[in-house]
Formats: sequence, structure tokens, C-alpha cells
Amino acid sequence: MNFLDKFYDEIEVGEQYTSRGRTVTESDIVQWCALTGDWYVLHTNAHYAAQTQFGQRIAPGLLVHAIAAGLGVPADAPAVVANYGSDTLRFTAPTFIGDTVHLRSEVLAKTDKRSGRDGVVKLGWNVFNQNGAQLIASDMQILMSCRGGNN
Repeated sequence: MNFLDKFYDEIEVGEQYTSRGRTVTESDIVQWCALTGDWYVLHTNAHYAAQTQFGQRIAPGLLVHAIAAGLGVPADAPAVVANYGSDTLRFTAPTFIGDTVHLRSEVLAKTDKRSGRDGVVKLGWNVFNQNGAQLIASDMQILMSCRGGNN
């Protein structure tokens, strides 16, 4: 069970969650570039990318981070109030077209904000590919309400 399906006061430090996998496609990259305007050649030019240390196009790191949000945050999580930010975000290895990524998250800390109403959950938010290589090392902080708390 994803701990983000719980309320702030029900979550325990140390809880872990591993998501399902999702394959990154060429279409994902093209749509991301069109949406953001980020047409960097390493993502969009196969000939150029073949001449780099990667040998092929790679997915934009922020796209992979956004995919992780889709894998890790339930669409109907009852207590999620807002994305509170991130203090660390590192792209530790390239993500290639055809890689299947999954999220491994762990509750690292909790900080009460308004006693009995809400708090911030700090998560280890790390993305891996089908071979177990870590692609992203980050934290995610989420403002969450307590059961019965008013937002």
C-alpha cells in the first residue's frame, strides 16, 4: 500500500513504497519537449546524440522526475494538500527511450505544521530502471492533512 493513501498522523517514519513500472517512450519525450519548449539536441537529435558519451538520445531528467510523481502520488490521495518542494534532486544516470522506470520512496521525516491539522512528510524519492540502476536521487516534501484536520 502506498503510504500517501493515508493521513499525515497515520504515516510512520521508515515506511516504504515501490511503484509499478512505466516504460519511457519517444512519444513521451516529444510531448514533453513540445509542452516545455525544451528542444535540447541530446533529447531530440538522434544523429547528434549518437556522437555523445550516451550513444543515443536520453530523456529529459525533469520528465523522468514528473513520471515519478505520476507513479508515486495517488490521483485520489485523501490527505495530500500540496507539493511542498524538494531540497535535493540529482540525475545520477541517463534514462533512455525504452527504459522501464519505477519509484522507490521512503518516509524520512515528518514535521508538524499546525498541530492536529497538518504537517510535511519528507520522502526519499528515488527512480530506478529495469536493471536496478538509480536514475534519480531526490527528496519530495508533501504537505498533508491529519485525519479530521481542516485544511
